[in-house]
Amino acid sequence: MSDWRDYGNGIIAFDAGYVRPLLAAIHMVVEQGRVAFIDTGSRDALPNALAALLRLGLPTTAVDYVILTHIHLDHAGGAGSMMAAFPNARLIVHPRGARHMAEPSKLVSGVTAVYGADYVAKVYGEILPIPAERIVEAPDGHVIDLAGRSLRCLDTPGHARHHICIVDQASGGIFTGDMFGLSYRELDVDGRPFIFPTTTPTQFEPGEMRASIRRLLDLQPEAVYLTHYSRLTDVPQRGAELLRRLDALIALAEAEVGVGEQRHARLKQVMTDYLLAQVHEHGCTLDEASVLDCLGTDIELNTQGLCVWLDTRNGN
Repeated sequence: MSDWRDYGNGIIAFDAGYVRPLLAAIHMVVEQGRVAFIDTGSRDALPNALAALLRLGLPTTAVDYVILTHIHLDHAGGAGSMMAAFPNARLIVHPRGARHMAEPSKLVSGVTAVYGADYVAKVYGEILPIPAERIVEAPDGHVIDLAGRSLRCLDTPGHARHHICIVDQASGGIFTGDMFGLSYRELDVDGRPFIFPTTTPTQFEPGEMRASIRRLLDLQPEAVYLTHYSRLTDVPQRGAELLRRLDALIALAEAEVGVGEQRHARLKQVMTDYLLAQVHEHGCTLDEASVLDCLGTDIELNTQGLCVWLDTRNGN
């Protein structure tokens, strides 16, 4: 297991083993020998989760919760495997996502439409259903009790309508899934992270995203824990950068006209140019190819999401 990060506050992050190193983190909250996992990566993450428990000297029966920030498969694809391995665990998920965890066929179909069948088979494999009686729906304000440690769920739409963030009352941190954007450690410069929004299909809603980001900022968290990738501090500054780049991506999208492949290609190119310029302005000295190795998939998905949003807004 690689990239073990113990933050000293009962929160640990490790690499999910999803696609490439430092792409997706799984977070553990550990309190008095009881465990909650937050997000699950794909099915390939289970060995790393088991190794994490072993490293802490804890059995699989110590896991009380598997919490999903949302049901996109890079966050939830491994949930069925984890729930099968952790007999005492309950799955915590937004009410809009619960039925898809119990019966994942529509979820898999939707992901296949975005990525293609070959990619889904290779990266995610079989998505295991979870017995409905083990699923707990978490509406806004739902509180999870982990051995006396309160984890409060917030309904945070914008990236997806089935997205929650989890406020850890003990540490003052928030697990933000994809709501507080993406920040890959390869792009850090002297400890300063680069952050940008994720506007992936099909439920991107800019007004809702802005409101959700501002809601998180209003809570003045000590840190935010992103699935892509782990802890950020100096949250007000990161939030200002995130909102500025969100506005920039929306403006780039609104400047495009037409529909179809040509619009997609134009928007993808201008987004690529914008993010490359922003990364280099940040002070990152990686060459263009290395930056695009890191950001290329997100640029493509962001383009798809913005195009879907434009079509929906325009009634296409």
